Amino acid sequence: MYNKKEIFKKVDILYNMWKKGALGGEIMPEDANPHLNMLSAENYLYFTLPMALNYQRNSYKLWESALNTYNDKETNFVFNPKLCLYKTFEEVQYALTKYKIALQKQKQTDIWLSLCKTFVELYDGDIRKLFDSLDNDVNKIRNFIQKENKKKFPYLSGIKICNYWLYVIYQYTDRKYKNIENLTVAPDTHVIQSTYKLGLLTNEELNKNDVQLIVINRWNELLKGTKYNPIDIHTPLWLWSRNGFIEI
Repeated sequence: MYNKKEIFKKVDILYNMWKKGALGGEIMPEDANPHLNMLSAENYLYFTLPMALNYQRNSYKLWESALNTYNDKETNFVFNPKLCLYKTFEEVQYALTKYKIALQKQKQTDIWLSLCKTFVELYDGDIRKLFDSLDNDVNKIRNFIQKENKKKFPYLSGIKICNYWLYVIYQYTDRKYKNIENLTVAPDTHVIQSTYKLGLLTNEELNKNDVQLIVINRWNELLKGTKYNPIDIHTPLWLWSRNGFIEI
């Protein structure tokens, strides 16, 4: 269906273009952060809670909103799950909407509070304990969140968001994973479009309901046994689409 050798050659070029800065991306959305101690529970929570609201929106604006919310003494309590649960719904809602970290006032406040409740009930508010309890194993973590306890992790358990969240934790904290080769691309709109542009998706597949799973499987197949893990090429694909498919 597709020429693996030719596509891999293009991927290699894309990856090297990204490393040289030719795709942009010197500043990524998550770079809008307060530069907390990488090892701290606070840092882990900063890169976890907003991720669940990263759905069909501009990632740069989301993380700008997160940073503004964190830097404001009136609103930064939202990054502390225990404090959130002591506040009224209206107080949390106000804090989340003041800088538009939440765009859907009711729904996204519910999501945020649900995650805070999960983190407090299971981990005493310290999300680092989730990784520790599951041996830092990508497979175990995903299974726990996406299958065994899906309802406890609203939106964070989604196909796209879960993979990208694990990647961001890997990039912006001190966490090191087992089985990182099983951390897949996060199939958002940009990654899907780049996958199609490279010829790994057909027109028909592009419009299927399960296109995210197809994209994940294609990249797993293409990169198996190569020098790349699937998550390695997520950012180059994302930037290539976002910047209008610069000629390879």
